[in-house]
Amino acid sequence: MGHEVAEDNQSPLLPTSSSSTDVSAVLVKRTGTLSTAVAHIITGVIGAGVLSLAWSIAQLGWIAGPICMLAFAGVTIVSTHLLCDCYMFPHPEYGPNRLKSYMDAVRFYLGEKQHKVCGVIAQESLYGNTLAYVITSASSIKAIQKSNCYHREGHKAACSYGDTSYMLLFGGVQVVMSQIPDFHNMEWLSVVAAIMSFTYSFIGFGLGFAQVIENGRIQGSITGVPADSVADKLWLAFQALGDIAFAYPYSIILLEIQDTLKSPPPENKTMKTASMIAIFVTTFFYLCCGCFGYAAFGNNTPGNLLTGFGFYEPYWLIDFANACIVLHLVGGYQIFSQPVFAFVERWFTYKFPSSGFVNNFYTVKLPLLPSFQMNPLKICFRTAYVASTTVIAMIFPYFNQVLGVLGALNFWPLAIYFPVEMYFVQKKIQPWTRKWVVLRSFSFFCLLVTVVGLIGSIQGLISAKFG
Repeated sequence: MGHEVAEDNQSPLLPTSSSSTDVSAVLVKRTGTLSTAVAHIITGVIGAGVLSLAWSIAQLGWIAGPICMLAFAGVTIVSTHLLCDCYMFPHPEYGPNRLKSYMDAVRFYLGEKQHKVCGVIAQESLYGNTLAYVITSASSIKAIQKSNCYHREGHKAACSYGDTSYMLLFGGVQVVMSQIPDFHNMEWLSVVAAIMSFTYSFIGFGLGFAQVIENGRIQGSITGVPADSVADKLWLAFQALGDIAFAYPYSIILLEIQDTLKSPPPENKTMKTASMIAIFVTTFFYLCCGCFGYAAFGNNTPGNLLTGFGFYEPYWLIDFANACIVLHLVGGYQIFSQPVFAFVERWFTYKFPSSGFVNNFYTVKLPLLPSFQMNPLKICFRTAYVASTTVIAMIFPYFNQVLGVLGALNFWPLAIYFPVEMYFVQKKIQPWTRKWVVLRSFSFFCLLVTVVGLIGSIQGLISAKFG
């Protein structure tokens, strides 16, 4: 098979061995396996979100907190299973039509109007993730500075550092990184990012665990952190839901990951297994980090487990964990921004087919580096994109609130509504059948959760900025 594909690459006129109707198989060799899919998912899912989970559980308390985490995990499993079956049409395993990205699938199943709506939400969601990554990485670089300062000057010292310079630094790195070509060239980035996310999550969990043992008791309560009034308590609980919603879904990158898989076995089977494994792993991780963080600090649980200075020592370990966060987010930023780059650049190519600025590539050779292709549009657009995320992050550097708004804003449309609707078309499910009623109710329930999460988080963002 590999040999045949290699030959096909030289002469695209030959029908490929995978399927004669699938033109793309000629151009792209799909080599992904279960393990690469799991790595891609974990990289996409365990991001900045894990650090806010102890705070979320603290707002919800010992019963509602873990139940909400498990509920979100269950919802994510259901929605990803629906989406995995939408990769091929009309048959979920044999196709022959492949839908290589979330956007393509929405256009194909639901039509142009929904595709436009989805396009706006999807690009905003990816953009929002990169924005959150700028905020988080800056707070992690700042935390390294602070932890060294506390170590030198003592825990009572007034170690304060700004965010702005660190955000600019991260933006500068991303301007360079964003010139990496397509998703297929980013496997190494995913692997590094996945290792990093495991490392810092483990450190957060380990420090929480050690703190619980040191305290000799489990802190926290059934109802969570007390607030001044019932309204305040509800706002915080709603915001916590938004933060948990931010930590889970990856539906937007699911079909792109599925498109890297080789078959047989059928891609949808591999992807469902990969999703199950990845969600089990991340949920276990999330519960460990969230619950031990809350058990360690109780009502004083910081908004970000590793930068909120619940832990002062061992200072080198906190530095290391934060360095891992920064390294992971450098990779994670690219994983979320590449689809936006591809989308916008395709649009420009389509709109301006004869423009040299858009379509010409120039070969550049720098000393000590392999020669690479440069394109004026890519340089300008990608740089502007990174600059805009950096500037907005400087205006709203509020970790929990921004995560909550993004999580709630994107959770229902992208992780629930579109997958359910596409599944109805793919499986030709008739209205008012049992499956239809069940999935519609599921979708409606998730909508309610999203709305309260969004309201709570926006209220939190406003009071953080102006309060």
